[in-house]
Amino acid sequence: MALTRRRKAAMVVQMLIDDGATLSLDQLPETLQLALTDELGALRRVDKATVSAVAEEFTAELEAIGLTGSGTRDGAIVALADHLSPTLADQLRAQLDSVRNGDHWPIVVDLSVDRIIAIMCAESIEVCAVALSKLPFGKAAEVLSKTPGDRARRITYAMSQTENITPDAVRRIGAALAQDYGQQRDIAFDKAPVQRLGAILNSTATDTREDVLEGLGGTDPDFASDVRKAIFTFKDIASRVKPTDIPNCIRDVEGDVLITALAATLTGEEALANSAEFILGSLSQRMAGQLREDADERGRVKKTDAEKAMAAVTASIREKADAGVITLIDPDEADDEEDG
Repeated sequence: MALTRRRKAAMVVQMLIDDGATLSLDQLPETLQLALTDELGALRRVDKATVSAVAEEFTAELEAIGLTGSGTRDGAIVALADHLSPTLADQLRAQLDSVRNGDHWPIVVDLSVDRIIAIMCAESIEVCAVALSKLPFGKAAEVLSKTPGDRARRITYAMSQTENITPDAVRRIGAALAQDYGQQRDIAFDKAPVQRLGAILNSTATDTREDVLEGLGGTDPDFASDVRKAIFTFKDIASRVKPTDIPNCIRDVEGDVLITALAATLTGEEALANSAEFILGSLSQRMAGQLREDADERGRVKKTDAEKAMAAVTASIREKADAGVITLIDPDEADDEEDG
């Protein structure tokens, strides 16, 4: 008796399951899933010759396929969303069948990792735990690894408390997150306020920088703390740069500028002197000895010259960090290690 295409499809699925393959059968309409279940249930013993013939026919059909599309309008929307204008993409996402049926989670799950990390950092721990639970495992792991340590730990603990949450509550959380984060907003600046102010203060004279930070601390302590973390100055070299990265960081700094910076800081306040000694300690003994000797001969340095020289050294380090050549130590992570 000739096999129907459905019976052949059922045999192929059974072969793939026996081979340990993971199949996304949930993407099929439920009517087809039901039909496939009935066909699989009707399978009994099949001789090797028939199995081989079906497998060869299936392989031949696969090799003859030159192109496959999403097959559904929803699939096309998901595939194209990142390539369309933000406004049109938002409009199309709102037309997804799942969204029209009240499930907004596909919009949230499809957000970029950076956008989801923004959720992890801004929303309540309980909401974050639900959102993390809805993500595919791989994406959830990436989001968790990039979420600040203490908050990541609190979110993972909160996941243990989500066992009894109702489907309606999950639906409402998905709708709220899709509304707040799923639509692209037109923004005037491509960087957050903390990053913008940090970049400005990085290039500001020390007295001015400290005066601004002191004023911010009095009006908005949390914002001031975040800005301090975004700033990288000469004082931060010892605590935020790895010793092995120092030779690479100072390679592009002119010799006379580096000597001026060292001459101004080796005999300066403790934090500056610590960074100067850290730089010298991260170099070869011969090079460090020569720089120390040149710095001693340089003598007293005017404040304006010292500021320029230190700024040149830190600018070189920041450029390497921005280019991904080195990775600065996160002060929060360093504090966590010390506490541990």
